[in-house]
Amino acid sequence: MNIIILGPQASGKGTQAKLLSEGLGLFYFESGNFLREKAERDPRIDEIINKRGELLPDEETFNLVRDYLKEKVPTLDNFILDGYPRSLKQYQLLIDWLKEEGKKIDLAILLNISDQEAVRRLSARVVCEKCGSVYNLITNPPPGGKCQCGGNLTQRPDDRPEAIEKRLQTYHATTAPLIEVLKKDGILVEVDGERPIAVISDDLLKIVAGHGE
Repeated sequence: MNIIILGPQASGKGTQAKLLSEGLGLFYFESGNFLREKAERDPRIDEIINKRGELLPDEETFNLVRDYLKEKVPTLDNFILDGYPRSLKQYQLLIDWLKEEGKKIDLAILLNISDQEAVRRLSARVVCEKCGSVYNLITNPPPGGKCQCGGNLTQRPDDRPEAIEKRLQTYHATTAPLIEVLKKDGILVEVDGERPIAVISDDLLKIVAGHGE
């Protein structure tokens, strides 16, 4: 089964996508880290997504994701995409390509949280400078207050209040049309993302199991 999981920043989609991938044996793709790694090697991409807080052009993002998936999942089966596609154009590019390959997206999961909750959670997010592990001081605090690898925990520049507001505005503007199309395609399931991690995870496993029947 091929799954898309989406939602606003700090909705917990990364955590839930990882749990689903582990529970169901799916290949996990996370667009944020993927693009940040690209930015580390490409100053132009770094300028766009990190310094300006903008998104790469849809076609460019799709080409990067397509090439990566072809390399990592040659069969194009049993993967979960976290944070991609973000826009209607990206979705159309993705499903057109998959159709050419005789594949499709089977299910799209939307984790809903309010903007207020997103700001609250993002303001508490920290990242390990050494290993890149992500923690949230509210929903997923690091054991003992520090990363298990011993690295320092810091806040990313795009998790500061002014950057959060801009990112949420971009999310709503680009993702709202996509959500409507996913509904029309009959593959969207909306889930309350403001509940405990374990409760949401149990719900998602049931949703996926039921979808496969």
